[in-house]
Amino acid sequence: MLEIILLIFLSKKIGDKADRKGLKRGQWQFITVATWIGCEFLGAIIAVMLFGFDKSNLLGLEAFALACAFGGYLLVKASIDKKPDDTNDDIENIGKYS
Repeated sequence: MLEIILLIFLSKKIGDKADRKGLKRGQWQFITVATWIGCEFLGAIIAVMLFGFDKSNLLGLEAFALACAFGGYLLVKASIDKKPDDTNDDIENIGKYS
């Protein structure tokens, strides 16, 4: 449950950053959610391959998958940080006629 709240919070942050960059908010939020789920699934598979599946290490497997999911968020954040900022400021258009 806390994971879903964290994902909602992080996708809102990515959406805000996309707005500041002049990009589509919903598209980047979808990319964030899809990357989170994909990396979490991949992390769970890698954790099971490395440590095996047993009831005694289930918490460790979930923690590894969550760390991989957060890594997916960081990949999306790094990708959107590389995009140029929106240069369409109103201050630049003062005195210009349309």
